[in-house]
Amino acid sequence: MTPAQRERPRALLAGSSRAWVRLLPWGLAFVLCVALLPTTIVVLGGDYGLNPGVAAALAVAQSAPLLLAVVRPLQAWYVIFAADVAGALALLVVDFPQRLLWPFPPMAIVGYVGLCLALGLRERARTLLLVWSATAVANVTLAFFAPHDEGARGLLLTLLGGVALLLGAVVRERSEAQRRLAEQETISEAERGRRTLLEERARIARELHDVVAHHMSVITVQANTAEYRIDRLSPVVRDEFTSIAATARESLGEMRRLLGVLRNEEARGDLEPQPGLARIGQLVEATARVRGPVEFTPCEAEVPEAVGLSAYRIVQEALSNVVRHAPGARTRVALSVSEPGPGPGEWLTVLVVNGPPPERSGGGPLESGGTGHGLVGMRERVRLVGGTLDVGPLEDGGFRVAARLPLSDKELM
Repeated sequence: MTPAQRERPRALLAGSSRAWVRLLPWGLAFVLCVALLPTTIVVLGGDYGLNPGVAAALAVAQSAPLLLAVVRPLQAWYVIFAADVAGALALLVVDFPQRLLWPFPPMAIVGYVGLCLALGLRERARTLLLVWSATAVANVTLAFFAPHDEGARGLLLTLLGGVALLLGAVVRERSEAQRRLAEQETISEAERGRRTLLEERARIARELHDVVAHHMSVITVQANTAEYRIDRLSPVVRDEFTSIAATARESLGEMRRLLGVLRNEEARGDLEPQPGLARIGQLVEATARVRGPVEFTPCEAEVPEAVGLSAYRIVQEALSNVVRHAPGARTRVALSVSEPGPGPGEWLTVLVVNGPPPERSGGGPLESGGTGHGLVGMRERVRLVGGTLDVGPLEDGGFRVAARLPLSDKELM
């Protein structure tokens, strides 16, 4: 977008998503212009007795700029305000009946009120105050030259113009507030998603720490006890085992310091041993006991602890979603190890499929529910171990979660 395009003013309500709202200012301005132009000529020339040529010139100056007000209301105000004041002065030289309004005839008041509404929708409060002050000053000043006793009728333009300015300003402020609120909600939603992702990654890091720390502890114990378990170790080998134990202890200390950063006060429960495939059966039984039938096909294969932990969390989150969104639905959980897959080696397949709920019923979510991070957590765990995740609704109204997790060390690297 060029600088000239950025500076080009937009029409009133041009930012609306509805076409009829965007066209509304143009329609109203056109109707006012078409209605007021001939009416002003007839009334000023016939009722007030003004010269037809002067009446026509004033009518054009007071009505035509209303079309400009859709895009540039302040510039249109300069023209119409000057034309209204000039018209009031021109009426001083003719003799018109006392029943007619002065200094501003009804047509001028209608056009001016419409213009003030456009100003309120576009200009800031300071500009609106200056416009209303100029209107009031002109109105009061002209009242000193009134040919008849106008009374309160002479201030009609000031009163109605002020109301129109205030109404337009209120509508504009409300629209701005709604726009800012929508922008803030968009930003907040993006921040919530980012925070959820970071929290889930921190949770995964804490859990993996417990898995890796166990293996590091085993290495430390084996290296420290090697000289007592193995006869006739040479000094070189003994020193090597001592170095391995020291390195393992140092690595374990570094991991504990890292965990101190990741673990918060609410995560103290994560210090317990992390669950794996063996615990999925208990999870299924708890879900079936509380919320509905669950068919379970276990898998007795030995899998890496990281894979078992990921499988457990995926099933936990999937069952929690079933409880929240399809209570009472028949659910199937299946674990299997298969050779064919996206890459070489064996793969653990985790499948959770639920049918549509029989009917919506009361009841809260499962007490031992998932992390609350839904598909975000599933995707992070699958990505962590290099697997694949397939989720989506079924034709019968149910839902399917299928994860494939590699079991070979090469795939997990």
